[in-house]
Amino acid sequence: MSKSENPRRFDQRVAIITGAAGGIGRAAANRFADEGASVVCVDHDLAGAEATVAELSDGSAIAVQANVSDPAGVAADVNAAVDRFGGIDILFYIAGLEGAVAALESYRDDTFDQVLAVNVRGVWLGMKHSADAMRRRGGGAVINTASVAGLGATPNLVAYGASKHAVVGMTKTAAIELAPAGIRVNAVCPSPIETRMMRSIEAGIAPDDPEAAHKRLAENIPLGRYGEPEEVAALVAFLASDDAAYITGGIYPIDGGRTAR
Repeated sequence: MSKSENPRRFDQRVAIITGAAGGIGRAAANRFADEGASVVCVDHDLAGAEATVAELSDGSAIAVQANVSDPAGVAADVNAAVDRFGGIDILFYIAGLEGAVAALESYRDDTFDQVLAVNVRGVWLGMKHSADAMRRRGGGAVINTASVAGLGATPNLVAYGASKHAVVGMTKTAAIELAPAGIRVNAVCPSPIETRMMRSIEAGIAPDDPEAAHKRLAENIPLGRYGEPEEVAALVAFLASDDAAYITGGIYPIDGGRTAR
């Protein structure tokens, strides 16, 4: 069902979006707000989260500053959702770090740990701390962000690839464990999307000519282009909606056909 056919799928629902200051997070916040949700925009960059809130068409939104790898920070954003809006129905975890573009043997220990702290520990903490609030609402929907990097090899992005494989595994485990509570858990796996993260990766691949890296990566996608943040947000909104009521434990590439090769 398209947005235009049912523009208020999320009336009376509350969505937490981590990484809400970034491209996909901001697009998702706009999508959920447009469809009636109250939105909690979480990011370590409070000014960025506030900028997202300022864009939303509906006034039912707040910005929360939090480190998603810190249990106290995650508990605080969950509590903010409950205190302000009465509960949680949707968790979209998009916060993530790309880390360095470097060979496995030269990859820095501290960078590896930082990537896993945000991309793996953060996902686990988000599900752990939001599950009870969803249970009290009679169920809910969690959408984690993995990547096509979680479905295959990632030369020179060892930490990022490892983290996204972990998200795939945690999503499947959580889907089984939380199903009795009516909580559905799925993951989206984007290919390159037009975001800050890809600008960083392109610069790491070809410091002297990032545009050339962009061109090479796009040429490896059957549709011949990067995706747009709004296209990921559309899939996330579907998975969060009642239209996906019988879908859980799914891992969904949104990649222009890249993984079909």
